Amino acid sequence: MKSFNFPVFKTKIEGEKRVFNLEDPVGRREYFTAKATPEIEKIKEYLERGSFLAFLLGPKNSGKGTYSKLFAEAVGSDRIKHISVGDVVRSVHKSFSDEAKKKELIEYLEKNYRGFLPIEKAIEVFLGRDTSNLLPTEFILALLKREIDLAGKKAVFVDGFPRSLDQISYSLFFRELMGYQDNPDIFIFIDVPETIIDERMKTRVICPKCQTPRNPKLLKTKEVGFDKEKNVFYLMCDNPACDNARMGPKEGDELGIEAVRNRIEIDKKVMTTLLELQGVPKIYLRNDVPVSEASEYLDEYEITPAYRYEFDEKTGTVNTFTEPWVINDEEGVPSHSLLPAAIVLSLIKQFSKILG
Repeated sequence: MKSFNFPVFKTKIEGEKRVFNLEDPVGRREYFTAKATPEIEKIKEYLERGSFLAFLLGPKNSGKGTYSKLFAEAVGSDRIKHISVGDVVRSVHKSFSDEAKKKELIEYLEKNYRGFLPIEKAIEVFLGRDTSNLLPTEFILALLKREIDLAGKKAVFVDGFPRSLDQISYSLFFRELMGYQDNPDIFIFIDVPETIIDERMKTRVICPKCQTPRNPKLLKTKEVGFDKEKNVFYLMCDNPACDNARMGPKEGDELGIEAVRNRIEIDKKVMTTLLELQGVPKIYLRNDVPVSEASEYLDEYEITPAYRYEFDEKTGTVNTFTEPWVINDEEGVPSHSLLPAAIVLSLIKQFSKILG
């Protein structure tokens, strides 16, 4: 399935000559201040009196968590909450092994869960002890409501819902179900060519100790090593507790996007259906820009760099070189992938118009 080809959002400001380091928090702050101060102030002012529910809709590995994190970084994390359905499910699973947390959780579910499957059965399905029934969406909704209640009416980015076509109808009335009737709900659509996701996955490495993911081609660590025997470069984990552990590929990543093909197709069907939805504000985020149009819409530092390494025999050190990453989209058009901050700039400016 081809990408959605949303319009390219122009982040380039004529006359702005400064170069910002978008991989550094200080650099990002300066970048957002230079390019979106009026919009950020508008959103901050809104968040002093209101909130919102925003659904992040995009394929797996499209950057949903990263974008919401950087949005909060730009406008103030004290009023923003990112809720990942996957994280909620894992946390609740863990809670069932603690008797005190389990008791509190069951009491909450008894008050808030409404569904056709008895709550005891729903819990058994959730824990994987009952495989004869499907986990009801109503159970997931109750878990999300609990998480949103704990957030205290912050503006919420929901990541991972709806995850199937039969959950779409719930998302239409999610605002009312969660008690956000007087606040807007917004659907954020993220378009990323499959070729970009595929390359990210195939070149990804993780730390064997802390499981932090990085990418020698697209997201390197501070220290890079060279294995003379195997003639390969490798990343060393930045986490001090890992003592420069050598990062390596994760089993299955060599398959790239095909390892998550079913999930990708479902995500795209959900997005395609919701794009036709009327009466709800929509935001469109596009990760790629054709190389032929990049200079018109972007500053070069907003483009994802590709890293290349050379080993210096004389000094025994690794030298790093960068150049704008070029990858063909699904239609074979040479394209650049944007750094997350540039995409979040588009998110901020579109949000400002909706909340205005």
